[in-house]
Amino acid sequence: MDEEDRHILALLAFAMVATFVTLIMTKRVSAIVGLVVVPVVFALLGGFGPNLGEMMLQGVRDIAPTGIMLLFAILYFGLMIDAGLFDPLVARIVRFVGYDPLRIIVGTAVLALIISLDGDGATTYMITVAAMMPLYRHMRLDTRKMACVIIMASGTANLLPWGGPTARAAVALKIDVQDLYIAILPSQLACAAWVIVVASIFGVRERRRLAAIGEVGPHEELTRREMIDEDRDRDASALRPKLFLVNLVLTVGLLAALIMGLLPLPVLFIIAFVTALMINYPSLSEQRRRIEAHAGNALAVSGLIFAAGIFTGILSGTGMIDAMTGAIIGIIPAELGVFMAPITALLSIPFTFLISNDAFYFGMLPILSSAGAAYGLSSEVIARASLVGQQVHLLSPLVPSTYLLVGLARIDFGEHLRFTMPWALAACAIMLVTCLLFGIFPLRV
Repeated sequence: MDEEDRHILALLAFAMVATFVTLIMTKRVSAIVGLVVVPVVFALLGGFGPNLGEMMLQGVRDIAPTGIMLLFAILYFGLMIDAGLFDPLVARIVRFVGYDPLRIIVGTAVLALIISLDGDGATTYMITVAAMMPLYRHMRLDTRKMACVIIMASGTANLLPWGGPTARAAVALKIDVQDLYIAILPSQLACAAWVIVVASIFGVRERRRLAAIGEVGPHEELTRREMIDEDRDRDASALRPKLFLVNLVLTVGLLAALIMGLLPLPVLFIIAFVTALMINYPSLSEQRRRIEAHAGNALAVSGLIFAAGIFTGILSGTGMIDAMTGAIIGIIPAELGVFMAPITALLSIPFTFLISNDAFYFGMLPILSSAGAAYGLSSEVIARASLVGQQVHLLSPLVPSTYLLVGLARIDFGEHLRFTMPWALAACAIMLVTCLLFGIFPLRV
């Protein structure tokens, strides 16, 4: 492929991503339709029709383990919610935060920050939403705000060494992951503080909104039991309070096995779901009802994930990722080389959104590091700068767990993207400024 062809392919790639994002943010198409139709159309325009089927199938193959894992994770945690495992946690949260919107949303952020320390976004979303959704429904709070603070908390915790991107950057540039993480720790703490600030802003706004319309007052406060009863999606006959300790041990064991990596994630969730189903609902009719109760949500999320596999398969198979990377690197003027660290940070924001973490850290970051080395910047400095974009990465349509969050929160993906993006970009700005102030990477050589 000559230089002109690469430029055309890069333009095609940027146009494809821009078209997809525009369509779902303007609600012209659903996410699952956009993830399939848009890349297929652009691949045909690029002349990749003969190889299109294999590209799509390869993308589905690559993402299949994640899709299976989330399918059974939704079923498992749905089962635990039905059985009442999280009811005591919700009861304690209710006692702590009361019925104050400010305390509820800040409590959501703190809970998400704590749970996300395990580095798994899917687990954070399922547990936090399960714990907080009854309160949001009863108080008539905006669930977009809940999803926003949860995903921002998860994005902050994603910087942990076991979260993924930090390890990828360290491996790609052959540096020590512990040294890299310690260096960026102040910026991570600043982002965590920003999550609390955003939650506080949301809480104050919800206080004012509810006060203005007179929706909720102290006389409407309900007990946790009453909140369960008024939730039309909750089947009280499915509660298993006598099996609370059994379910708790099973869930803790599952999380421990996930962290230790005893078995592949899909296998662990399949085993855990089947075990929980047999213990809590031994009769076939009960098992069928529980599966049917969560089949809609599980199918919706897993369907989106496999559709995302088609999108990424085409993006990778056509060479669009490499073309985009080369195009961006090629347009950086030589005189700006002294600013290579902040340039890397700024490039990480759109590129960790447009392409996968693997593609960015293993494909693009070594090129940026080589460019920085020409101006005397160490690979450690470039690696630190490359992590700034992680504050928006989880909003990418290429991240499977994000579909899980919007599904659980019952909001539209495009709506979530529109609402959360400005706050996530502000988090990127805060991380960038913190890195410059603390000397984590320099403004210029």
